[in-house]
Amino acid sequence: MRLLSTQFVLALVVLAGLFGTAFLTHAQTVEELQRKIADQTSAIQKLEKEILQYQGDLNTLATKKKTLSNAIAALEITRKKLVTDIKLTQTKVDTTDLKIRQLASEISYKENEITGRITALKEALLAIYESDDKSLAEIALSNESFSGLWSDLDALEQFSAGVKENVELIKALKQELEDRNSKQKTEKGKLIGLKDELGDQKKITEDNKKQTATLLAQTKNKESEYQKLLSAKQVAKDQFEKELYDLESQLKFILDPNSIPAKGSKVLSWPLDVIRITQYFGNTEFSKTAAYNGHGHNGVDFGVGGGTKVYAALSGKVLAVNTKVASMCQYGKWVLIQHDNGLSTLYAHLSLVSVSSGDVIKTGKIIGYSGDTGYSFGEHLHFTVYASKAVTFKEYTCNSGAKLTIPVSAFSGYLNPMDYL
Repeated sequence: MRLLSTQFVLALVVLAGLFGTAFLTHAQTVEELQRKIADQTSAIQKLEKEILQYQGDLNTLATKKKTLSNAIAALEITRKKLVTDIKLTQTKVDTTDLKIRQLASEISYKENEITGRITALKEALLAIYESDDKSLAEIALSNESFSGLWSDLDALEQFSAGVKENVELIKALKQELEDRNSKQKTEKGKLIGLKDELGDQKKITEDNKKQTATLLAQTKNKESEYQKLLSAKQVAKDQFEKELYDLESQLKFILDPNSIPAKGSKVLSWPLDVIRITQYFGNTEFSKTAAYNGHGHNGVDFGVGGGTKVYAALSGKVLAVNTKVASMCQYGKWVLIQHDNGLSTLYAHLSLVSVSSGDVIKTGKIIGYSGDTGYSFGEHLHFTVYASKAVTFKEYTCNSGAKLTIPVSAFSGYLNPMDYL
């Protein structure tokens, strides 16, 4: 039984000292990755502050007189913001990649530790089994004293406790391994999303350059030509508002209050990270001017710089999108989402649409990026909430002759977004 005690002690030493060197190497790798992640996180915070500054500059510029120089200045600030957006997203991509590498290191270490501990336990148990060729009575008689017997029995008890402890530890390690695998899967999903964002932002930046070149070509860099362009756009917008009003007047819809959520239920999330409302719903003072011919505003406008991420206010199905842009025509690029609670939401004047008709999406999903496509006199997001049963689609002919489909509703089908946000 002396051999049993010796082998048991050796088994305990193997288990206690397992992965000592491996742990140090692993810890150094994780520490280095954590330092890099901290540096990247600091860079992200600086870029986010820079973007907020650009947004503030755009907000200030939006309050000034509409002139060619201000329009060009706004496009330039938007360009700088978009470039910073790209830097921010790239930094997030790099940070997420580092997190994935850190998790991969931890997963590998945990897998090796589990395998090593199981192997060590097997070897220790096998050694004990092979040495245990005598009955307890024979062991007792073979000992020169009772102290030797108690020593052997104590060794057995310690070994049994050691086995139990390490079995429990292996279970805990397996749970930790599952958790890290789950986190790695989540981070990989984020990485895919960030790379998609990066591609979208690069497209928007190119469009911004084209937009600047187009504006300069149309106006010949002359203020008088720019004012003519604004006047033509206002005329086209007035015509669209009148024709939309006529279409809405022809539609009939009786709203059943029980078919939609109660007012104040806050079932919708904000579609932007930073909220600045520039135009409310209904018969506001601004809507009573020539801007809406006194017919009221059918949504809420959010002031926001071009290329800003727009999120789904609630999970649902993308009912329709428009990715075509006709000069000075209707809502520009838009997304319409139908939700399961009787509401539908419209996101209009986008610079880029990143979902497709038929997509089933979750709350907070990026559905596009803000812009000023369609009848818009500045970058913003137009957000409309409908009673889903009231929504229908009509073909609209732009002044240019282009034909586009637009969502419309009877007046009773338009709901105040602020009742649900």
